Amino acid sequence: MSIETRLAALETRLRIVEDRLEILDLLNSYGPLVDSGSSAAAAALWQAGGGYDFTLPGGCTTRLQAPDDLVAMYESAGHQALIGTGAAHFTGTPKISVHGDTACAVGYSFVVLQEGERWFVWRAAVNEWRLVRTGEGWRIAERSNRALNGSDESHAMMRRVSEI
Repeated sequence: MSIETRLAALETRLRIVEDRLEILDLLNSYGPLVDSGSSAAAAALWQAGGGYDFTLPGGCTTRLQAPDDLVAMYESAGHQALIGTGAAHFTGTPKISVHGDTACAVGYSFVVLQEGERWFVWRAAVNEWRLVRTGEGWRIAERSNRALNGSDESHAMMRRVSEI
């Protein structure tokens, strides 16, 4: 194998590693941004027009579009009450697959709330992120979030980890 071939292979591998680290940084920025009330910065993790599809209490789902719908949710009375009492939106380390200028990540997320002196997991969910490389770096194109409530839909999303 020539030096040029080996160097090209090494550059390709390095690019994938750098992409994965940038994606991890992006996804791990979400919690601190939403928990600190940085609504516009949190919404900017998405590409314009991208979506966040999640389970509502009661089991139905909704989809919010970036950036305006996301900013409105983060600035809503309900979200402000969560962060006002102490909350941590935690993204577990996902499995990431990079394919050129697109990527997919599957993993868990948790919302930890404070109640008096006690901290507890208020919500646990599985997430699938579809990401795209933009001129500003990696951005979320779509995020699907399903509560870990034993549903067929949440189990199907968890199984997608083996597909990426």
